[in-house]
Amino acid sequence: MGFQRLFLVLIFLFSLVVLWTEWERHNLPPAPPVAAETKQDPSVPTATVQPSKAAVTATPIENKAVPAGQKITVTTDTLRVEINTAGGNMQHLDLLQHRDAEDQSKPITLLQQDGHTYLAQSGLLGKDLPTHNAEFAADATDFQLAEGKDTLEVRLSATGSGPARVNKVYTFHRGSYLVDVSYEIENKSKTALTPSAYFQFVRDTVAAAGESSFVPTYTGPALYTDLEKFQKIDFSSIEKGKVSLPANPDNGWIGMLQHYFVAAWLPAGKGPREFYTKKLDTDLYSAGVILPVASIEPGQSGRISTQLYMGPAQSKLDDIAPGLGLSVDYGWLTIFATPLFWLMSHINDLVHNWGVAIVLLTILIKLAFFPLSAASYRSMAKMRVVAPKLEQIKKQYGDDRERLNKAMMELYKTEKINPLGGCLPVLIQIPVFIALYWAILSSVELRHAPFFGWITDLSATDPYFVLPIIMGVSMLIQTKLNPVPPDPMQAKLMQIMPIAFSVVFFFFPAGLVLYSIVNNILSIAQQWYINSGTEAARKGGAKA
Repeated sequence: MGFQRLFLVLIFLFSLVVLWTEWERHNLPPAPPVAAETKQDPSVPTATVQPSKAAVTATPIENKAVPAGQKITVTTDTLRVEINTAGGNMQHLDLLQHRDAEDQSKPITLLQQDGHTYLAQSGLLGKDLPTHNAEFAADATDFQLAEGKDTLEVRLSATGSGPARVNKVYTFHRGSYLVDVSYEIENKSKTALTPSAYFQFVRDTVAAAGESSFVPTYTGPALYTDLEKFQKIDFSSIEKGKVSLPANPDNGWIGMLQHYFVAAWLPAGKGPREFYTKKLDTDLYSAGVILPVASIEPGQSGRISTQLYMGPAQSKLDDIAPGLGLSVDYGWLTIFATPLFWLMSHINDLVHNWGVAIVLLTILIKLAFFPLSAASYRSMAKMRVVAPKLEQIKKQYGDDRERLNKAMMELYKTEKINPLGGCLPVLIQIPVFIALYWAILSSVELRHAPFFGWITDLSATDPYFVLPIIMGVSMLIQTKLNPVPPDPMQAKLMQIMPIAFSVVFFFFPAGLVLYSIVNNILSIAQQWYINSGTEAARKGGAKA
């Protein structure tokens, strides 16, 4: 099979797998409702981590009505957050430097609970200690990062009676998506306290606004430890109880991923912790971490703190926490996608246009594969030259497949043609194409990045389908440069393929279609040049 046929078939099959996977995911029947807990609040975890030698076990909390609470607004240069005094939880979060997928006049919302549930919650475990359902109070309802200040502290005080006086403290930082979340615990009882703190996300399975049903992206929890490395935990596995979490880890983080963005609880350093996931309601899931608090003697105070990241998924996040950069989901070809994006980002630093960076990267890739492509095109050019002889052999032997194949092999041997000569080079290039697909699809830097004219977002589909049509035309031209397959079915397939590809590429990001167009144009030029040279040499040899 020639270079072009193999390339088209493999990429087309890859596209069909992508489309079928997404169609199946979006058309699965909904999960049956789960009976609600009656005695224990299912959203409050039970700790088994050991702050010292004795394990801490939370007292079951009776299911009761959660107070409505009061809304507290916090605004920095990067975040606008709503905290509810009921639990002191983050119930709404806008990323001020990133635009909404459907309405670019407003910032994108990450956390929310109106229509779509996605919350960041935390609480303490221990008898009569405040959970994420407890009531808190604050000195104000509006906090803003002051000019010239680098940090903003929001302090909440638990209002309920209990064995401890508890403050929940949020510390926001200028120019950062990191928030410090701390508990200050003063033991008012006559016995030592050995509490634990839990930090969790609660989310439904609804995909983020603006995501295409035909572009495969992951939404759900993720976990990282030094030993087990990066691990996705999809919602269906949680529901089926098929989640395997690290046993007794002393490092790592847990987060919630969606296309382009990540939220993660990042316990600092090494120390005992327990990760957990849980099905809460018909379409609600929790994922979090439990951290032990050192024993607090009567009249003494203790403190537990962790960091919360809520922002864009980027490879440089490894500087914040080990493995956090893996939240950029490049799929199984990360080893190729990572250097490709690195190179593309450096080109963008020079040209300041991601579309131009894609074009220049495509040229560099084409130059790198030039010798391999040339070998394939030379093989195809020879096949094109002997096409009339193949047609004569086909007419001569008719339906006698054995004699036909034998005659074709003799012709290939005489003309010194390897009919499979174009296969190996294209197989080497296929992973690069797929890796670049994931690099363009998963890189938040390309989100809302313009190219020119009507292409205002390289991560979205072409709104007028101009690029996919150009892509189809370029494929038709390439097909004309290829030798006609001797098999009538293959010949018809090659005629249909450009049209089918154009339809498939209607759903692909404009950046990927742009790469494919540039790659096709360069391939056409290279193939035409080699075909012309081969045919000229053939005619010259015949005249001699």
